[in-house]
Amino acid sequence: MISKGFKVLQAGPLALLQDAGRFGVRRQGVTQGGPADLHAWAWANWLVGNPWGTAALEITLGGLSLQAETQMTVAVAGADLAATLDDQPLPLWQTLRLEAGQKLHFKQPVQGLRAYLAVAGGWAAKPVLGSVATVVREGLGGFDGQGKRLETGDCLPIQSAKQPFEQRQVDASQRPDYSGLQRLQVLPGAQIAEFHGRSLFDAFNQEWTLDQRADRMGVRLLGPRLTCRLGAMVSEGISLGTVQVPPDGQPLVLLNDRQTIGGYPRLGNLTPLAASRLAQCLPGQKVRFQAQGRGAALREYQAFRFSVLG
Repeated sequence: MISKGFKVLQAGPLALLQDAGRFGVRRQGVTQGGPADLHAWAWANWLVGNPWGTAALEITLGGLSLQAETQMTVAVAGADLAATLDDQPLPLWQTLRLEAGQKLHFKQPVQGLRAYLAVAGGWAAKPVLGSVATVVREGLGGFDGQGKRLETGDCLPIQSAKQPFEQRQVDASQRPDYSGLQRLQVLPGAQIAEFHGRSLFDAFNQEWTLDQRADRMGVRLLGPRLTCRLGAMVSEGISLGTVQVPPDGQPLVLLNDRQTIGGYPRLGNLTPLAASRLAQCLPGQKVRFQAQGRGAALREYQAFRFSVLG
């Protein structure tokens, strides 16, 4: 049953509805979408008792103000965007009960870049190609099905949830520190042996700085110039977290709204949780690559899924 949820008092720069993503359609040139920070998105849904895959509102940079139009259970996980509830600091990583008329305001980043607002029962939107994930560039998903950004005055419906309120809180051990140097686990890529030895040493032993050119498509990193023996390549399908190295030698890490194919050599691929940490980094922040084997990466991801599903 669909009911009133929130009214948008101030839209902010970027707030998008994101479920787990749009899969099985890349052969048609349609990208994945989904939460840039899978980790925070999943915990936000866990807090309100939603199953895996339920859509949450991804709030980037803040600037969003919402007014509740009914009583509901919500949670906010991820970045600290100096959020308030009726002008009082909003607790993060825990379940909250909202009453009709109460106001949420997300100001600006204190730590991290993206926060996730989950509602018990989920947001109400009609799937497009099997998903409500919003990809603005492709005009898909979201509350209207056409990938539009939120606008002031919009009304955001929810699926009414009748389950009793249950207080939950994410353990401190599961709450990332988004500040400072971030270590990003990388699975070696298909062309890693084609990079020169010095470039491989630099790639995994030097710090990289996030460029201003960063969005949901990908993040450009600045640092030592990496060189590769390969010239032109036939374009290949690319996955979430692919680390491509274009001719200027500065890596591009591809995220949820990436193009479906690419022709630059791949240094490797971030693990899903490493891609989530990168998505919380601000321009100018430092990161380091850390090589990881497939087995260790799989165990880490399985432990995460068990935590949010168990």
